[in-house]
Amino acid sequence: MSSGESEMNFEQALARLEEIVNELEEGHLSLENSLKLFEEGIAVTRICERHLADAEQRLTILTSDEQGNVHQQQLDSLTSLGDCNK
Repeated sequence: MSSGESEMNFEQALARLEEIVNELEEGHLSLENSLKLFEEGIAVTRICERHLADAEQRLTILTSDEQGNVHQQQLDSLTSLGDCNK
């Protein structure tokens, strides 16, 4: 993975992944170039997964009460951290 890939935010990584998929679906690449692009796609997918896991962790922290109990709520119903005590 290049240093540019590790610095991508989620939106950049997702856009790059869409570009990779489009290029592979066109089918105009050599086998070697297709494999390289596929490998890049795997690396970019891992970046997306890390961003999504981080976001999930942040949401879990935001929706846990003082005792650490996690309360599942719809995101749009969360108006404050105090809602977790209901």
